[in-house]
Amino acid sequence: MGTAAEPTQHAAVAELPPLELALLQRYWDAANYLTVAQIYLQENALLAEPLRVEHIKPRLLGHWGTSPGLSMIYLHLNRLIRRTSAEVIFLAGPGHGGPAVVANTYLEGTYSEIYPLVSQDQAGLRRLIRQFSTPGGIPSHVGPATPGSIHEGGELGYSLMHATGAVMDNPDLIAACVIGDGEAETGPLEGSWKAPAFLNPERDGAVLPILHLNGYKISGATVLGRRTDDDVCALLRAHGWEPVVVSGTEPALVHAALAAALETAYAEIRRIQLTARRHGAHGPARWPAIVFRTPKGWTGPRIVDGNQVEGTFRAHQVPLAGVRDNPAHLAQLEAWLRSYHPEELFDVDGRLQPELAALAPSGEARMGATPSSRGGRSTLPLPLRPLENYEVPIGSPGATLVETTHPLGELLRDLYIDTAADPRFRLFCPDETNSNRLGAVFEVTDRLMMEPGQDVGDRISQDGRVVEVLSEHLCQGWLEGYILTGRHGLFATYEAFAMVSASMTVQHAKWLQHARELPWRKPVPSLNILLTSTCWRNDHNGFSHQGPGLIDTVLSLSGSVIRVYLPPDSNCLLAAAEHALLSQNYVNLLVVDKQAHPQYLTLEQARAHAAAGASIWKWAGNDDGGRNPDVVLACAGDVPTEEILAAAWLLQIYVPELRVRVVNVMDALVLPPGDVHPHGLSDEAFEALFTTDVDVVVAWHGYARAFHQLLHGRPDPGRFHVRGYTEQGTTTTPFDMVVQNKMSRYHLALAALERLQKPFAGAEKLAGHCNGMLDRHSTYIREHLEDMPEISSWLWSPPNLWQATSCSYHLEAADIFERRMILNSPPAGNPS
Repeated sequence: MGTAAEPTQHAAVAELPPLELALLQRYWDAANYLTVAQIYLQENALLAEPLRVEHIKPRLLGHWGTSPGLSMIYLHLNRLIRRTSAEVIFLAGPGHGGPAVVANTYLEGTYSEIYPLVSQDQAGLRRLIRQFSTPGGIPSHVGPATPGSIHEGGELGYSLMHATGAVMDNPDLIAACVIGDGEAETGPLEGSWKAPAFLNPERDGAVLPILHLNGYKISGATVLGRRTDDDVCALLRAHGWEPVVVSGTEPALVHAALAAALETAYAEIRRIQLTARRHGAHGPARWPAIVFRTPKGWTGPRIVDGNQVEGTFRAHQVPLAGVRDNPAHLAQLEAWLRSYHPEELFDVDGRLQPELAALAPSGEARMGATPSSRGGRSTLPLPLRPLENYEVPIGSPGATLVETTHPLGELLRDLYIDTAADPRFRLFCPDETNSNRLGAVFEVTDRLMMEPGQDVGDRISQDGRVVEVLSEHLCQGWLEGYILTGRHGLFATYEAFAMVSASMTVQHAKWLQHARELPWRKPVPSLNILLTSTCWRNDHNGFSHQGPGLIDTVLSLSGSVIRVYLPPDSNCLLAAAEHALLSQNYVNLLVVDKQAHPQYLTLEQARAHAAAGASIWKWAGNDDGGRNPDVVLACAGDVPTEEILAAAWLLQIYVPELRVRVVNVMDALVLPPGDVHPHGLSDEAFEALFTTDVDVVVAWHGYARAFHQLLHGRPDPGRFHVRGYTEQGTTTTPFDMVVQNKMSRYHLALAALERLQKPFAGAEKLAGHCNGMLDRHSTYIREHLEDMPEISSWLWSPPNLWQATSCSYHLEAADIFERRMILNSPPAGNPS
């Protein structure tokens, strides 16, 4: 087993026959030539005539520096595939290595198969170079349109975690992941080196990290690029890898060393897997890794205008700028392009010479065509059991308290059982599975950890299928790699800390948005994110744990791929989770607290409510459905629902002549118009819920601005008065959280009273009561360190059962009714 003290191992030099070495060099030349041509040329793709200004693109965009290294790695992975028939997926971590990957998928033929207009001839070559970084074309980084990619290269840091997720439960796959030394400085990538502790060679494929060190970012040096080989290898060994160094500036020697390193790595991967599959895994494997040191901008211009370019940061993007305006640069560009001898690489018709084309694998063995990069060989739906197995029985609405996420944990437990023979589901969670009340899964599986364990009942084993690591980046990134290769999963985390990986959510949604437009990409299972331990019930953890910002982030993304559900209770959560787990090509955000909350709807009602997205809860109001209400109370989220119901109860108790309507919104995206989101309600359906002119008081789980954003485009949105989270919080009581953010039942009732169009008997009395209770609350919690009993023990009960025959008696008795410790079993008839 390697240690940090071991000397650096440099790759042996393979004995490549001269003919093979010459062919490899020419193929690499072809990839480099096409990369440079994509960056610079719009015409004269193969330099059939002297290069002129009009052949140059007016805007020079793209990144050259990392591309030669990427192309050499791609070339030698092709060689390995042809020699071993291995299934390899290629992940290009360096941010803007797009032209190199496109060039290689074009050379292997995959690109032309997918995009027939980019054919393997003169016309196709012209389209290939003209489309790069031009309007209507392709971007400079690897993305959904790039064959073989499951990784969006624009934002750095995610390549190694995507590679790791891709090989989980994918035993035959090797994920070759090229990591740029700039990318290696990011927090997510730094965390990703922990993968060996979570990969089981009995059932998983293998990740082959290739740390590509060329020393520079866009304008400065990189940390690992300046560290010695010994230091870099010590870092990787400490995380469980066994690295070998391939370095050099002489292409022939680097070809030979890289060929040997890949052959040795492949042999070690198969040895590890064969041993584990015959005799079982015993601790984490020491997987091979490659440290690949080559000059930045290798084979490009060495000196430009007296400045060194090759091997420096100046090679990062466009080494020769101003080519249209600088004849010397134009001449230097032509010399650079001709140094690859394109006339020897392509025939007169623009086709790659046959002896070079033969170096690429064929069919699905090509990295641009591997099924794992297109959603897997067969994406089977999950075998979910009927939801009736987990239904929470409902007597009268609001009379039962249940930890809302607990039934979902039971559903996931059975899902693990039913996929044991064909593993294709995993739960990813940052050390919070039990905390989030999903611990039923531990009845049938353990937490995954390859490191040696201790028998202390912590449910950790090498066979575990719950992936817990205290990194939101890793949990989400591993899940993304898992689902992009055709499997299913759920990422459950505390709501506030989902913002740690919010940018990943954005990038994944962008990927899905563009992938949906590509018919050659199969649909993939949705990215399902469960936010629990929410802002309203993190009163015990304090301000740092209180933040609903991911809702805002997701709502800002394309409506074609995002869904946001706020189930008010367990049965609604089951209905939403069933839909999310069976869906494809979405980012599903489910926001619900883990604590005990009132339960309102039967499973049948929950399914109907989930399908509608928003419903009038007639049992909670008194407007009889057919008459226009005097006020509409709307809610979205579990705690907001409880507060709105309590406000509706107070209004009906104190102001019995007031017509109150209660609307619960479970699918946030029914609120915008239909041309904004496919779930958007028609104008008629929206008006049926909220009327056309009545004021609506809203209790909303997140920031009020998000709700207002959703209403944009609806008639008269100013009549919606939204109370939500306002960045007020601390370690306090549950009810004090809603009081501090002015979303308590008393604030909501006062807001409703302020917007009545005419006076109502009892309104003034209710206003005094609300203000008095708010004053009493502040004093009470500081004296007793807990919420008032009339808050902590309040449960919904039909208001009409508490209304007295005389208005005066009713008003005097209301305070008593609210202070009853248990209100879910009201006495028959009028109270005495």
